[in-house]
Amino acid sequence: MKAMEHTIKHQEHDAKGAFYLEKDSQRLAEMTYSRTNATMVIVDHTEVDPSLSGQGVGRALLGALVQWARTTGTKVVPLCPFAKAQFDKDESIRDVLV
Repeated sequence: MKAMEHTIKHQEHDAKGAFYLEKDSQRLAEMTYSRTNATMVIVDHTEVDPSLSGQGVGRALLGALVQWARTTGTKVVPLCPFAKAQFDKDESIRDVLV
């Protein structure tokens, strides 16, 4: 899977955050969230550049978010249709849901 060649980065500023993938300083994929309080975030958007389509990038972004949520004790509300569909499909990651 080509997506794994890229490093997924995480940034959070004020109450907004994102897990993202960059190439040549250009953001090619991101999963954004808004923090509702110290222990809960709402995943509101996932976008992957068409050049990375079908490579599992969206799922890799979600995997990074789930790992971060577990490590930090953060609960997740998936309003983004992509994230919600992934949580619906994969029972093993639902432990981070509110």
